[in-house]
Amino acid sequence: MTKASGKFTKIFNPFWLTGPVFEKELLVSSRRKRNYVLRFLYLIFLSVFIMLVWVSSVKFQGAAAFQKSRMSEAGNIITSTIVIFQFIATQLIAIIMLSNSISDEIYHRTLGTLMTTPISSFQIVMGKLLSKILQLVLLMGISLPILAIIRVFGGVAWEYIISSLFITFTAVFFAGALSLFFSISSRRAFAVIIKTSFTLGVIYLFLPAIIDVLLNFRSFMFVGIMTGNTIGSAAVLFNPFMMLHYETVMMLSPPGAAGMSLWTYWPLHCFVMLILTAIILWMSVKTVRRVALDQACGRLDLATRIGQKLSRKKNRSEETNGKIRPVKGRPVLWKELRAPIIKGRDSTNSIIGFAAAMIALFITYISCSRMRILDYSATHESYIILFEILGGIFTLVLSAVSITSEKESGAWPILLATSMDDWQILTGKGMAVIRKTLPIWLFIFLHLILFVMLRAIHPIAIVQMLMVSAGTAVFLCSIGLYFSSLFRRTTAAVIAAFGFIFLIWAVIPMLLGYTAVITEDAGIVSGYSYFHPLVQSVVIIEGTTGYSKARESLSGLVYFWPENNQAGTGRTTLILSMNMLVYVSAGVFSAWRAKCRFRRKIF
Repeated sequence: MTKASGKFTKIFNPFWLTGPVFEKELLVSSRRKRNYVLRFLYLIFLSVFIMLVWVSSVKFQGAAAFQKSRMSEAGNIITSTIVIFQFIATQLIAIIMLSNSISDEIYHRTLGTLMTTPISSFQIVMGKLLSKILQLVLLMGISLPILAIIRVFGGVAWEYIISSLFITFTAVFFAGALSLFFSISSRRAFAVIIKTSFTLGVIYLFLPAIIDVLLNFRSFMFVGIMTGNTIGSAAVLFNPFMMLHYETVMMLSPPGAAGMSLWTYWPLHCFVMLILTAIILWMSVKTVRRVALDQACGRLDLATRIGQKLSRKKNRSEETNGKIRPVKGRPVLWKELRAPIIKGRDSTNSIIGFAAAMIALFITYISCSRMRILDYSATHESYIILFEILGGIFTLVLSAVSITSEKESGAWPILLATSMDDWQILTGKGMAVIRKTLPIWLFIFLHLILFVMLRAIHPIAIVQMLMVSAGTAVFLCSIGLYFSSLFRRTTAAVIAAFGFIFLIWAVIPMLLGYTAVITEDAGIVSGYSYFHPLVQSVVIIEGTTGYSKARESLSGLVYFWPENNQAGTGRTTLILSMNMLVYVSAGVFSAWRAKCRFRRKIF
């Protein structure tokens, strides 16, 4: 009887779900200053966005009755802004916070020791996950008093606030569980962040885009069987972005809007997301147990054993032939180029990845050709922006890890003790990053050359995009090198580099946009947007795309810059060359500052 009651108490005791790992993580989190700084910054950014939306929504001119009539509309806009800000920010924070949850235990070789205790792998996974989720729940709780106050203005239903909180919570839970799962197999946190972001991008963006393409081809068998509404409804159940979008549209739409009753079933969406999260957690528990047992027994994982076996065969072959690999050219450049851009023993994985990307690219070309949209500037803008973002991400990541990886391995003092000076080390690192990422940047020009040959894009676009890409690549490479010299850990350098780029190319333009709405003067934001590489790319593609524009003379091309400012080919090329000069100058300055920090805090 006592034994049965003990089992019953254990099952319904919440402590059994998490174990002592949860308590330990809470104690550590409560003593870390960065968690308090995180809450402070979250509240500051939230307050700034609310203030800007409030000032832009409520006009302080006019009669009092008119201002009162706008209170409900302002309440709707402010509430939706808070919900969307919270929805995106908490997912990003969850991915970052859980990116090293298991990898830290593996790196410090404490995971195998944990498995020798009564703590189960289930408790390890749940303790790590729930301790971080609790920090995010506190962040979500910060906005509740604000939402309650704004609801006094009217127009906002409690159903929307409750549904948005549940949608956000399940999305955060799913993103956190996915980040934790990838942290088991990846030692570096930045790799986990990239893998998680890429996977979520495929689930939330790529798959809906594929479904949208398939719905336009009624010749497909299953599309003929299932209606478009059925497929779209099923897709929304797996996509919190779409679900929150439709819930927000329902809140902002008049009561009884037709065609929107389908999207009131948000509990079903939350249930589906929780099931997906449970599947990922189950996979994490199984993987953690296997990795921990391998570590406790001193046994390497299968991939490492295969890699070491292949490496021994290769070394034995080289020793038999008496070949020694000579160092050619710059030593740092030669050493950096030995490592492929995609992790592996040789460049095979990089070649496979490049070939897969080319195949996927031609499939999209065929789809766009069947849809007859290859003549649209928006189609080519999407391709160019995608290639620019991919090239920028790889350039920033590879440059940000180039020096911190030497510091973490203990090879940085040895490198500084060689006969090479600081400039040789810096230029070797920078040239290696550019050489590695060059195939990704070449996608832009392969795309342009193909459609120049098809007479869909004017040839001048190749020269102008070369200016944009060159300045952007040099700037991002130098920024990554600077933050890599500033920090000791790779994760901190990568996050700081991405944070800086996100600040200057996303946050500041957004704030300037709200300021322009408030002051009714768009001069500041339009002037700043001239320096944005994505804006420059859009201007170039819009001015040179089309079968008629491809045959136009250089003097006949017209480019439309922000605020509908028209410019010819000469003036646009001059603007782009000045922007390239600014970015290259900023890159040289950042590289010089990185060089100045090489011999500070070496150990």
